[in-house]
Amino acid sequence: MALGALIGAYQEDEAGALRALLPLAGQTLIEYQARCLHALGAAPLLVLVERIPAPLNLAFERLRGEGIPVIAVNDGGDAASRFEAGSDVILLADGIAPDMDDLARIADEQDPVIVTVADDEPHSGYERIDAEHRWAGLARMPAGLIGATAAMVGDWDLQSTLLRRAVQSGIRLVPSASGEGAGPFLADSETIMGFERRLLLASRGARTDWVSRYLLPVVEEIATERLMETRVRSEWLTGLAVALSVAAAFAFTRGWLGAAVAMLVASTPLDLVARRISLLRLRPLGPRMVSQRLLWPAAGLALVALGWFVARHGGGWGAMVAALAAAGFAEAMRIERIGTEPPGAIWYFSRRAAIILAIPFAIGGWWNAYLALVALYAAVSFFIVQHFRHRVIRD
Repeated sequence: MALGALIGAYQEDEAGALRALLPLAGQTLIEYQARCLHALGAAPLLVLVERIPAPLNLAFERLRGEGIPVIAVNDGGDAASRFEAGSDVILLADGIAPDMDDLARIADEQDPVIVTVADDEPHSGYERIDAEHRWAGLARMPAGLIGATAAMVGDWDLQSTLLRRAVQSGIRLVPSASGEGAGPFLADSETIMGFERRLLLASRGARTDWVSRYLLPVVEEIATERLMETRVRSEWLTGLAVALSVAAAFAFTRGWLGAAVAMLVASTPLDLVARRISLLRLRPLGPRMVSQRLLWPAAGLALVALGWFVARHGGGWGAMVAALAAAGFAEAMRIERIGTEPPGAIWYFSRRAAIILAIPFAIGGWWNAYLALVALYAAVSFFIVQHFRHRVIRD
């Protein structure tokens, strides 16, 4: 049976605007909340709101455009009627940015639970339950409790009344995730930037090659901060990286070597930024996405195009052989690495490493030397990975 969800979106901030519309990493808070719950498979996904201003309606339309079918309800009775009898519902409080570990935990629970934080100064804005606990803004409860509460709530706050009735009915209290950078966040116009920064830091992933680890972090960070506030989609960035690589291949065939290298260098951080933006928007890029899979073939095409041009302009047949060998060994290494993580992996041949290594050779015009180097680099990387993989298999 599906696990439904009910989000509160009717409280206003100091400026008189809905807290649900506070901006957060290029989206509104309500969009972030809805995406969190949708990621768990919550359905139906209801938003309790007294009125729907135009910005909130636009947020709903954006969510529906992504396949997240949010439904606006204006009272508890309407909400209760939309849940299946006997089902459980995740209640997410107005203005709360949930911790994903908390969400995953209550989704896995078999019984209703209320997530709590300590009754201390850092959590003074959260609703008090008793002398030791405050509500973390997240709970799992029977759908029937919402209907029963709606029938008697009158002019009372449905969210708070539901919490009181849930506590009185003996629903178990569980502590929220703890530790630095974890736990729920009670958003307001003054503090939401802190949570946005927390999301930005959490989106940092493993940097799998020496270029992304040592040369691109600053570029990646600045680009992510700038682009997460826009409507730029992560798929566009990976598509742009592929387009730049193909354009570079064409430029190599025409002899525009400097322009080709510049386009390839510009493409190096784009897939990293795309991955982080997709995580910030809770829409991870799938490993089978076409533009993701085309990144290496497009870069390989540029390498072969360079070999073809150099071979025709004084480099001889060896330039073309070196380019083809580098592309072949790189693909073989990629296949050998599937399912394994050899030691020192960041130093192996990679698309970004090949691009960055081209810069000094492009300045000096030493293209034959460059092609020989990348062929050797790719070959050595392949044999090391192959040796490690076969040793693991033997062991």
